[in-house]
Amino acid sequence: MKQKADPARADRVPFAVTVIVFTVLMLSLGDALIKFTSGEFVIWQIFVLRSLIVLPVLVGLLWWTARDSLSLPPSLGWAIVRSALLVGMWIAYYLALPRLDLSVAAAVYYTLPIFITLFSALFIGDRISAAGWGAVFLGFVGVLLILRPDAGDFNPYALLPLVAAILYALAMILTRTRCRAVHPLMLSLLLNVTFVVAGLVATAVIGLSVVDTRDGFLLGPWAAMGAGEWAAMALLACAILVGSVGAAIAYQNAPPAVIGTFDFGYVAFALVWGFVFFAEVPDVWSLTGMALIVIAGVIALRQ
Repeated sequence: MKQKADPARADRVPFAVTVIVFTVLMLSLGDALIKFTSGEFVIWQIFVLRSLIVLPVLVGLLWWTARDSLSLPPSLGWAIVRSALLVGMWIAYYLALPRLDLSVAAAVYYTLPIFITLFSALFIGDRISAAGWGAVFLGFVGVLLILRPDAGDFNPYALLPLVAAILYALAMILTRTRCRAVHPLMLSLLLNVTFVVAGLVATAVIGLSVVDTRDGFLLGPWAAMGAGEWAAMALLACAILVGSVGAAIAYQNAPPAVIGTFDFGYVAFALVWGFVFFAEVPDVWSLTGMALIVIAGVIALRQ
């Protein structure tokens, strides 16, 4: 059965666009920091500690600004599904960052407007035009240019941002159709609780593993926390606070196609941070693929 967006609330497009641009600025900076610290922290440590910093802030903001929203929402089940999809998205994307240039990971991830278009047609009932299908083809070509599956330098980790894009698109469709009436701070609160649960469960499973040697961003032990580590974690907490609240606000207040277009700001910011922090300069084929993906996304979202 097709699900329609809740018509009870009027869209606020300029406000939503401003929010999403600032959101992707903070998220891209946070992801650059994730890449920078991936040799030090383990992903589950980031999930748990970052969200434990954020949760009291969210509870305080809800208590101060929307006390009635502290109760569990009627659409709790859908909000939990949304949170699980987003946690899966971040796992896939974060695991790719240590192995890819930040700009390459961002470009592959930003095939998500194509998936938003496809899922909007499937779940909301939007029609895909000929231009929309052309955008899907352009995006596919762009991904191939970046991945170069027949080339000797093919990196299978580049497939992970593609998985992340699919999960994020599904989560944003749920935000629009099933969770639009849920306060964005409550959505962020549920997401960060899910981060803590996922991080603790994964840490426990890894800790109980019979494997004696564990290393890396996925399976390594938690890092010791000094002043520098806590400062980095506080910055990551700020980024995820802005990101989790901002995305919910933006997609609740404007159509996914409109917000998805401005979501592309992440790619530009990732290029900047990749150059500034890691001296990354994409090759010609990757730049061409990025350009095709951006063009395809804009076409798909404006059909």
